[in-house]
Order: sequence, then C-alpha cells, then structure tokens
Amino acid sequence: MKDTGPANIGKFQAPDITAKGEARAKVSLERLDTLWFNTGTLCNITCVNCYIDSSPTNDALAYLTLAEMESYLDEIADLGLTVREIGFTGGEPFMNPDFPDMLKAALARGYEVLVLTNAMRPMQRPLIKARLLPLIEVYPEKLTFRVSLDHFSETHHDEMRGMGSFGITLEGMDWLRDAGASLAVAARSLWHETDTATRAGFAALFAEKGYEIDASHPGKTVIFPEMDMTAEVPEITTACWGILGKSPSDVMCATSRMVVKRKGADPSIIACTLLPYDTEFELGATLGEAMGDVALNHPHCAKFCVLGGASCSA
Repeated sequence: MKDTGPANIGKFQAPDITAKGEARAKVSLERLDTLWFNTGTLCNITCVNCYIDSSPTNDALAYLTLAEMESYLDEIADLGLTVREIGFTGGEPFMNPDFPDMLKAALARGYEVLVLTNAMRPMQRPLIKARLLPLIEVYPEKLTFRVSLDHFSETHHDEMRGMGSFGITLEGMDWLRDAGASLAVAARSLWHETDTATRAGFAALFAEKGYEIDASHPGKTVIFPEMDMTAEVPEITTACWGILGKSPSDVMCATSRMVVKRKGADPSIIACTLLPYDTEFELGATLGEAMGDVALNHPHCAKFCVLGGASCSA
C-alpha cells in the first residue's frame, strides 16, 4: 500500500478509482508551457517541512549536467513544442557547478527563465556573481529570480530556515536588486494569516528595501499552501471539477513537466515539481514519452494544486 502519511489511510492507492470507488480525476497535457529542471536536491540549509527534503546531505536527486539539460532543449526543438518558460529548482540550484552554464544556454535559446533560489551564500559567491551579471544585463526581461522568503518577518522566516537566514537572503536580494534583476518571492502560508495581511506585510518590506516586486500579484508574491502529509484531504474525482467550479486546465500538470536525475540513474521526466520521489509519477525518459495523462493520485494533487489553486510556474 502506498504511503500517504499518517492521514488519508486507504486513499490515493489506485490510479483510476478512489477509495470510494469513484472515477479518479486525470489531467491531460494540453501544451508544454513550462519545462522544469531539478538541478539536484543538495542545499546549503535544511528547512522545516521542506517538501523535497533538501539538505546539505540529501543527494537523492543528483546534479543534472549541462549536456543532459541541453539534450531536452534539443528535443523541444525537434518536437516543435511551444515551450515558453524554463524553470530551475532544487535543492539550491547554485550548488550545482553547471548551473550558470545552464542559465546561459536556456536564455541563449530565447526562453523565459525562472530560477527558484534562497539567494544565500551559494548564489553570493564572487565567481557566481561574475557569471550572473552579464546574463542579467543582456536578458533583463527574460530572467527572473524567485527568492524563497517564507515570511516578511525575520522571526518567522528564521523559524523555518535557521537563525540568521533572513538577513543573508536579504543580502542576496539586495545584490540582485542593485544588479537590475527581475525579482519575485515565494512565501508560505503556515502562520494562518489572511492573504491580505500577508501581502500587506510583504508590501511594507518591499517598499523599505526598494524591491520592485508587486506584493498584490499572485505570480510575483507567491504564497504557497502547506503540503502537510498529516492533514486529511479529499480525493479528487471527475465529478469534482463541476462541484468545485474548476477545470483540469487549472492544474499545473496540464502545462508543465519536470526533469529529474535520480542518484545512479539517467534523467527522466516526472509529472510535476511536487512529486520528485514517487515513481508512479515518472512518465518516461524523453519528452515524447511524457505526454500522457496524469492521475491525481496523491494528497499534494488535491491540497496544493486543485484545492489550493497553486502553481510553481510564473
């Protein structure tokens, strides 16, 4: 039986039907708008409730290489896919020694590029800054850094990421601001504040620091729902779309896929950024093999994507 955590016992087992015997919702790939690359799970810090368990020791997803990444960009061209955006996540992408070259390669091919980073010491190394500056200067409208800033207060952010991390992240954001980079922020919703209060807090911080980030824009200040495996969530059936007033098109696996490289294995394509370890969501080694439907057979599918309405893409 698949492990769904301490809650949801008996649920999310069969790809086609729910525990109640109802038809499980599936999502078709309507178009490949965003292709994500997980650069590896190693990170410079260990956060509380990291959805991917990134840490200085977790190398379950190995470093992706430039050559491996470019092979997928070649396949995009060969298949004539209309990919708009290349996203990079980790771990911390700047831990990967090939990452600056990956950025350059994606930008040189004309893609919009979104980098998920904590903007801490790995990004702040002088050699990395020297590599980033020309990319920011040449591609100011194409390259966006979405910085993980869990809360607008130092206390709550450091509660998740360790004492002093808030200040170090702001140092990185200050450098990106001064370099003219496009900035966004990814926050968390676990303090049960209203959306309005959270955005007001970020707006005040952005004004104080001179960050040109729209705190009211859901794509610029992204407040993610928590992925709590201890929480009971409903399974999403085909009937839920009408009941909830939502569409399969709203779910990110309708428009995105992610490349991962499991330790000791070749790269493969998975359904989304949230489920890097669940082999049920591994779709193939190539983009051509990864065009099939995705069954919403995991608690994250329900809570984060359908009920939470969240997406990792810009």
